[in-house]
Amino acid sequence: MTTMSYGWRVTPDPRPLGKSGIMVSPIAWGMWRFGHATVTEGRALIEAALGAGVTLFDTADIYGFDGSGGFGDAEALLGRIFAESPGLRDRLVLATKGGITPPVPYNSSPAYLVEALDASLKRMRVERVELYQIHRPDILTHPQEVARALEDMVASGKVGAIGVSNYTLAQHQALARFLSVPLASTQPEFSPLHLEPITSGLLDHAMAEDLAVLAWSPLGGGRIGAPQDSRAHAVCTALDAVAVEHGVSRAAAAYGWVMAHPARAIPIVGTQNPARIAELSGAFTINWTRQSWYDVLVAARGERLP
Repeated sequence: MTTMSYGWRVTPDPRPLGKSGIMVSPIAWGMWRFGHATVTEGRALIEAALGAGVTLFDTADIYGFDGSGGFGDAEALLGRIFAESPGLRDRLVLATKGGITPPVPYNSSPAYLVEALDASLKRMRVERVELYQIHRPDILTHPQEVARALEDMVASGKVGAIGVSNYTLAQHQALARFLSVPLASTQPEFSPLHLEPITSGLLDHAMAEDLAVLAWSPLGGGRIGAPQDSRAHAVCTALDAVAVEHGVSRAAAAYGWVMAHPARAIPIVGTQNPARIAELSGAFTINWTRQSWYDVLVAARGERLP
């Protein structure tokens, strides 16, 4: 982030993924809805993201699941694309997640995680991922057991770095207590319409521990694109003021707002529209001031700051 006398602008320069030594783009592209595309469509989306400067690609074994089937579909599609496009995989920093086990909610037992990782690698037709994350915390697995499984993944060479998703601050601290390999990332929901990582202290923890913050649903689950209540309308009005001033889309302004926090959060963009992927660069043209950033925060809170 480059600080200026009148504000600051988030740069498109690569940054470290926590303490992992892996360099990633400041915006990621997510594959939650990716499994329903064809190989040709999927490859076009990946190329669009790469063309927009994205290098970090986020998927999970659960992506594609529709409640009755489709588990692993996003990873399997990615594997077919890699098979038909030699060299494409080497252009991606690849992240996946495991630990959600429908119909039983969650399983982070070491035995299951080993199986889940191997299944993900097989579906994607790769030997290694740069980042593997626990998708949601399993209340019935002791953090020491989770730590052992994650350490074994790194020691095996199948995983470059480890992280967690949807963990509370206390769950981060408990897991870290048993790890000899540092966590590289945390993946919370974070947007102008979901401020919990700010209020819970999670972003402060991430800054203190040098954790990369991968922000899922940075557009508030679509509510920033199509506001349905007074709070969302107020947030969109504040974002639109910034977007109009800088000639960018509201979505780009929302991504920029997330990235402007000093935790340097990386928004995970889930759009499956190549034209909207191309709009990502707009987030790097905004000169944020404290006033403009706090205007969005105040609108999101629905009340003045103390």
